[in-house]
Amino acid sequence: MTTAIPAPVLRRSPAPRLQLVGDRPPGVYVDGSHGGRVGYLVFLPADVDPVALMNAHGIRPEIRSLEPGTLPAPEPEPAPHPDAVQRDDGIRVDRARRLVEVDGRELELTYLEFDLLAHLVSHPYTVHTRDALISGIWGYGHIGDGRTVDVHVARLRRKLGPAYRDRISTVRRVGYKYVPDHQ
Repeated sequence: MTTAIPAPVLRRSPAPRLQLVGDRPPGVYVDGSHGGRVGYLVFLPADVDPVALMNAHGIRPEIRSLEPGTLPAPEPEPAPHPDAVQRDDGIRVDRARRLVEVDGRELELTYLEFDLLAHLVSHPYTVHTRDALISGIWGYGHIGDGRTVDVHVARLRRKLGPAYRDRISTVRRVGYKYVPDHQ
C-alpha cells in the first residue's frame, strides 16, 4: 500500500545551484535549473561526468567559478511558531525543547518516540498508515516493516500511563490515530 504524505515546503532560492563535488575544485558550481524547475540531489558514479550527462539530456548548464564568500548568506531561522507547544488535557508537547510532559511530569522518550508522539498529537483524529509513519518519521532510508511502528506505539502507551495510553488509538489493519478527548 502506498500513501501520499505532504512534502516539506521549500523556500525558493533566487539563484538555484547544483554544487558539483568530487574532482572539481571547491567553488565550481553548475546552474542546471531553468525557470521554476524543482531541484534534486542526484548521486552519480565517480566515472560519470555530470556536465556531459546534463548535455546528453538537453540541459545546458552554466558553469562558473565563485569566489569564496560570494554565495548569498543563508536566511535566518524563523522564530519558533506559537504552535511549537501543543497541549491536550494533561499532555504537553514542546517541539522547540523536544519535551513531553504528562500531568506536569516529564517523560523520558527516545528520539523516535518523541517524533512519533509529536506527529500524532499535531494531527489529531487523522488516521496514519504504518507506511506513512515509517516514511515520514523514520525516513525513506529505513529498512523494516510496520511492526517497528507497533513496537514504538506500545512503548509510548506504556510511558503515557494508564490515564493517557488510549489517546493513541489503533485503526485495525491500517495504522494509528491520536484522539485527544478519548475517554
